[in-house]
Amino acid sequence: MKPQALELRRSSHTVTILCRGEWSLYRSGEIEKQIRSTELPPRSYYILDFHEVDEFDSAGILLLLDLCERIKKMGNDCELQGLNVKQSKMLRLLEKGYAEEPLPRRREGFFYRIGKATIDELGVVRDFFHFLGELFASFMRLLFKPSNFRLRETVYHIEQSGFNALFIIGLTSILVGLVIAYESLVQLVQFGADIFVVDGIGIAITRELGPMITAIVIAGRSASSYTAEIGTMKITEEISAMRTMGFDPFFFLVIPRIVALVIAMPLLIFFSDIMGILGGMVATKAQVDISYSFFLQRLQEVLAAKHYILGIIKGPFFALIIAATGCFHGFRVTGDTESIGIETTASVVHAIFFVIACDALFAILYTQLGY
Repeated sequence: MKPQALELRRSSHTVTILCRGEWSLYRSGEIEKQIRSTELPPRSYYILDFHEVDEFDSAGILLLLDLCERIKKMGNDCELQGLNVKQSKMLRLLEKGYAEEPLPRRREGFFYRIGKATIDELGVVRDFFHFLGELFASFMRLLFKPSNFRLRETVYHIEQSGFNALFIIGLTSILVGLVIAYESLVQLVQFGADIFVVDGIGIAITRELGPMITAIVIAGRSASSYTAEIGTMKITEEISAMRTMGFDPFFFLVIPRIVALVIAMPLLIFFSDIMGILGGMVATKAQVDISYSFFLQRLQEVLAAKHYILGIIKGPFFALIIAATGCFHGFRVTGDTESIGIETTASVVHAIFFVIACDALFAILYTQLGY
């Protein structure tokens, strides 16, 4: 039978606790129960005697520190006896970490939060450029080995990101055309220049609003979808399994989505232009009774082909930004489902921001070139 790890001996105002046996991880649970169940007399001087302890490891040291803390909380003093040199060094080493108080939490001021957010965003930008580098390398490998191109997946994403978005893009474009027509006519009618509403609608829709409406709708629809799909595959470790089997995730997940959106975006912009002009034509007919035939005739006279072409040119660039941003944030998803929502929101916000920034660059470029 193993001896008791603790034995109390009382004499006047002194209490000696004899410690015996093996004070190690193997018996830590048993010793801890004895410490908890031992009734310690108050207002006494305690001596902890370790002469009869056979083994003593870090778990035993922690039990000893716990016992000393319990004695000191009662307002009593304690003295350690019987520890050899090695055990004393171990006690001093663990006592520093045991008694160390946690560092006070740093107060996050306004400038600290700004700096932290800036550093976090710079980290995202760095990761995005790294992603673009991998994407470019994958496209280069694809040029030398076209058999890696996933035609079926590309056609599938053209349907999902393009054809299935026609209704919402058409409805949004019609409403925007209606708004432009009504707001323009309020001012133009005062000067008897209501006919010029055709000029404004045609040029504004084809050159700016059609591409922007399409890009924003696709950013909210497809960028979030790409992030959620790829993020879910990352959580379920499908992407890790693809890499383990020697498949490049960029060939299967990223390139088909980017190519599909680059193909679909100019077609969607063309559809958006038609629906936006249709909405403006209906509003003009209702407001100032300009016939549809006269509207189309005037549109043909004032709407040069360059305005339509300048709007369509933006499509592939917008598509590349949206698809790359959505896929990038999908690969940033970590192992918990909460990160899917965070990255999905970030992908939509960043995609819309980059699209607007790209459109501003196009506006500056067109102005400098005299278009």
